[in-house]
Amino acid sequence: MSAQKLTLPSPAKLNLMLHILGRREDGYHELQTLFQFLDYGDELTFAVREDGVIQLHTEFDGVPHDSNLIVRAAKKLQAQSGCPLGIDIWIDKILPMGGGIGGGSSNAATTLLGLNHLWQLGWDHDRLAALGLTLGADVPVFVRGHAAFAEGVGEKLTPVEPEEPWYVVLVPQVSVSTAEIFSDPLLTRNSSPIKVRPVPKGNSRNDCLPVVARRYPEVRNALNLLGKFTEAKLTGTGSCVFGGFPSKAEADKVSALLTETLTGFVAKGSNVSMLHRKLQSLL
Repeated sequence: MSAQKLTLPSPAKLNLMLHILGRREDGYHELQTLFQFLDYGDELTFAVREDGVIQLHTEFDGVPHDSNLIVRAAKKLQAQSGCPLGIDIWIDKILPMGGGIGGGSSNAATTLLGLNHLWQLGWDHDRLAALGLTLGADVPVFVRGHAAFAEGVGEKLTPVEPEEPWYVVLVPQVSVSTAEIFSDPLLTRNSSPIKVRPVPKGNSRNDCLPVVARRYPEVRNALNLLGKFTEAKLTGTGSCVFGGFPSKAEADKVSALLTETLTGFVAKGSNVSMLHRKLQSLL
């Protein structure tokens, strides 16, 4: 592939646990969470333009071109680096919006890393992650590309090495608003901080789950059905629900039973993002 064109993966993530410690004065919440990537995601293709124009050629229903995180990421990087080049971008979108698996944040991070490579900017991950944080709290973990224990609003990252099982991920056909969940009066906001590393087993709850399950019967249904086979968890503020299995064969078997009535997929947990594996292979 020429240096002018590049296709890169944009992986999903799971929150293996999510504890909310309190609300900050700026309205954001202090949290502790454990991020792991999936070998499953969208795919973005980039082609360099000489005229400085940034053009996303894939349309998103209800999202104006310039509001899309992909375009915003590209424009911010262009402005802050002073790069005169532009970019054409296409996306093969399979990750659901509002699913809690990081679709938009992952797309933004893939854009930052892809353009840093194509435009030959030479920015390091610290600098790209700092820019990514201005786009969304989950963007830095995708920029850094390693499973991490996250604190603050999710931006203080410590690399970790959790097990890498096969996951069944169910995708209830609802889009959950993060803002709505975080402003719910019944949300737990006083979990005790975990001081131990790695995160002790048994601390795998998601404080958002009771609120989401109460508001969205589709999510409650998915949790109940998957819960018959393994511990069923919510990722982020939802809507996606997941459970781990020791082998692909077992995950496939359960997925086949559940996806007769629900949408879902099987994917391998990965502590190194497939985006970073691909970029490494280009060096």
